[in-house]
Amino acid sequence: MDPVLFALFVATALASLFMAWVIGAGSSGATPFAPAVGANAIGTMRAALLVGVFGFVGAVTQGGNVSEAVGSGLVGGMSMPVAGVILVLVLGAGLMAVGIVTGYPIATAFTVTGAVIGVGLALGGTPVWSKYQQIAAVWVLTPFVGGGIAYAIASLLPRPDVPERYSIPVLVGLVSAVLVNIEFGFLGGETSAGTLREVGQQILAVDGRASGFVVTGGVAVGVAAVVWWDVGRDQHGGLQRVLLALGSLVAFSAGGSQVGLAVGPLIPLLKDVETVSMVAVLVGGGLGMLAGSWMGAPRMIKSLAQDYSSLGPRRAISALVPSFLIAQLAVLLGVPVSFNEIVVSAIIGSGAAVGGWNAVDARKIGMTLGAWAGSFVLSFVLAYAAGAMVM
Repeated sequence: MDPVLFALFVATALASLFMAWVIGAGSSGATPFAPAVGANAIGTMRAALLVGVFGFVGAVTQGGNVSEAVGSGLVGGMSMPVAGVILVLVLGAGLMAVGIVTGYPIATAFTVTGAVIGVGLALGGTPVWSKYQQIAAVWVLTPFVGGGIAYAIASLLPRPDVPERYSIPVLVGLVSAVLVNIEFGFLGGETSAGTLREVGQQILAVDGRASGFVVTGGVAVGVAAVVWWDVGRDQHGGLQRVLLALGSLVAFSAGGSQVGLAVGPLIPLLKDVETVSMVAVLVGGGLGMLAGSWMGAPRMIKSLAQDYSSLGPRRAISALVPSFLIAQLAVLLGVPVSFNEIVVSAIIGSGAAVGGWNAVDARKIGMTLGAWAGSFVLSFVLAYAAGAMVM
């Protein structure tokens, strides 16, 4: 291997590692457990520890789809050069670092996507309009879908005619049904991913769509039964355990989605550095996110948990269910999505359902919306200008 090429790859990998650290310290490290911290179900430092671990696992097992999209699906007609990759990572990480210092959640997906498109177009690439339309649809619909689902769940849980001993198990059962049908890279063959449902079918020596429904339904009913028993014997403790389990699933999903924003720009370089595999890149990105979560996430966790809404366990559960569902849809589609946008929208929806708009900070929400929109525009403009002038 050319020593110069290898040295450039190492420099780029270090920039990617820094980006992964910033992501772990910011959006993916803060948002999954912010509702649980706001509901006093877990302490801030313990939340940072758990989100780092589950985020790492999600990055390694589910990070491939979004990484491929960010690396090669946003700009056509070209392969990003090493200098362009470094520029993308530095710009994205710099804007994220500003968000961490100021305490306002800058959307990682917006900054990295804007930077990749800006640099790519400046270097002569062509727009991939079909992918842009898909990304825009997810970004625009997320606040309405996530906030709407959270509002509906939070409106349902306090009702006396819908006892929580039954409503909570139903919700968890639905989440379990989704979980057994999501794809994990390590469960498939060398060229495909697999699901827990397929593993169950193999163990039972059955095949076909009908058996898939039976396996999925069996898991959902079994998990719901356990939660029904737990909530029935200890309602407060049972709700907190459900909340922590959902936070762990959202942290896992954050790792699978957000690692692609850090390591995705490296993907075009792997064909020139054959000794480095995709798995190794995902592991490196996951470790960077884990370190960022442990070292820098507590500040953002406190900001989200305390400033956006006064959450109890029920509203926190209402926020985490749609967060998990939307995150897994984004991973399946290979769309870079902002976890700030997902979880914050769900927190607002759940808070408004029970406490009205007085339960949320309108000023904070307005500034956050401005930061989301501004982060994409600013990253695109800076990336395009830097790419045109420097390269």
